[in-house]
Amino acid sequence: MSEPILTEDQRDALQEVANLAMGQAATRLARLLDSFIELSVPRVRMVALSDAAHALREMTGIEDTVSAVRQGFRSDIKGEALVICRSDCIAQLCSLVSDPYARSSYEAVSQKELVFDVANVLTGACVSSILDQLGRTPVFSAPGMLGEALTLDEVFQPGVLQWQVALLVEVNFALEDHSFRAHLVMLMAEESIRHMNGALDALLSSL
Repeated sequence: MSEPILTEDQRDALQEVANLAMGQAATRLARLLDSFIELSVPRVRMVALSDAAHALREMTGIEDTVSAVRQGFRSDIKGEALVICRSDCIAQLCSLVSDPYARSSYEAVSQKELVFDVANVLTGACVSSILDQLGRTPVFSAPGMLGEALTLDEVFQPGVLQWQVALLVEVNFALEDHSFRAHLVMLMAEESIRHMNGALDALLSSL
């Protein structure tokens, strides 16, 4: 079976779909954190899973350890969404939100809960919007913490994700006047990429 690819038109369409989805996710994140959200331009790249850590490092400039939350989604287009935050930037989030985070005596727990909240907002809004624009309604699995002080190589270590080739869609959200940045990465296996290709072609033909 040949390796799936995206045409230039399909890539442009996916970037535009992701851009619209980011706006919805940013609005929800701004409400959660009571802060203005700056958005990146969505980036789309086909990668071998063995090269995913290098590709993401190149795209984001992340060299430090990260906290990562993973959440699966499925329709005929299925995959995993990862929300990745630099470990040393998470603590500052607690100063931006009200109880129960900021005054909690269980600081480590509260920071973990806040990372989950950020991940739920970004994954729910962004992934749902992307697939909705492609005529799909995703079902989500429960989110799980992949780790709290991982290198990108550990995030994408063999055995954690099961496929060989993946479509990597990266968007990131930054807080104005703060160093915090959250990266949402969607990974889809080969068969789902082929379904994505068909959905993008249908979207383009309807324009």
